[in-house]
Amino acid sequence: MKVTLDELQAFATVVDSGSITAAAQQLDLTVSATSRSLARLEDKLQTTLLRRTTRRLELTEEGRSFLQSARAIIESVDSAEEQMLARREQPSGRLRIDAASPFMLHVIVPLVGGYRARFPQVELELNSNEGIIDLLERRTDVAFRIGRLKDSTLHSRLIGHSRLRVLASPAYIEAHGQPRTVKELDRHALLGFNQPESLNVWPLTAADGEPYRIAPAVCAASGETLRQLALDGAGIVCLSDFMTAQDRESGRLVQVLARQTQDVRQPIHAVYYRNTALSSRIVSFVDYLVDTLGGRGTARPAATWLEC
Repeated sequence: MKVTLDELQAFATVVDSGSITAAAQQLDLTVSATSRSLARLEDKLQTTLLRRTTRRLELTEEGRSFLQSARAIIESVDSAEEQMLARREQPSGRLRIDAASPFMLHVIVPLVGGYRARFPQVELELNSNEGIIDLLERRTDVAFRIGRLKDSTLHSRLIGHSRLRVLASPAYIEAHGQPRTVKELDRHALLGFNQPESLNVWPLTAADGEPYRIAPAVCAASGETLRQLALDGAGIVCLSDFMTAQDRESGRLVQVLARQTQDVRQPIHAVYYRNTALSSRIVSFVDYLVDTLGGRGTARPAATWLEC
């Protein structure tokens, strides 16, 4: 049976206070509980640490030697607790973040400067993967995922929602015309994803009443690649507001079939494993992102694409 920290604390307090009664008062325990704790410790060590007389307690030679080790252990634990408290108040260490490249570029990267100014002791490691990764395998602390969550092993925090829109550049529309109906899209160059296939279902209704599923003329793994293709006039695309809000505000992309487009909003979650302690680093970054995008932070204006 192993020695416990409570037993070490009881032993050291008895020595420091000079009696079991005084030690019990300091530890907020009963005298009998303190006495039993000391007896268990001696039994585990199979030695006598204190000689008890009617007037005083006296350390044995073994007790004097063990007291030094006990104090070192107690001080080490106290120091570790103080360090953890300090880290909670001022997060530090490496924080590994994963997100699809569009979310990384358009949402996270613009917030890095403000976050680092507030939490300079946190070292950020930013990684982009277009598909779903294993957080443990990739040693990732927190990931941001867009769309419905399927992994039940994850804890999650909803960041907000971002609307899907069908878009094209003015140059493409000038060259190929503005589609007036969903059916007319079949005559246009449509830009889509190579995976997952669900991303090629647009928020439109086909002639048969089913959701409109495109057959891409050009497909890519990354939404950022599709955005650049659309900006270059390569075709019509369906993307989320978080990556195209500024393009629409500047007129570089315009919405197509606005009246026919259903109001579909993708949920965005911060995720981490259930068996992972929620460190102050994770909390500080997610809180900063939510506060800033929601308009409660001071690093930048509220996001024009975010729907809570």
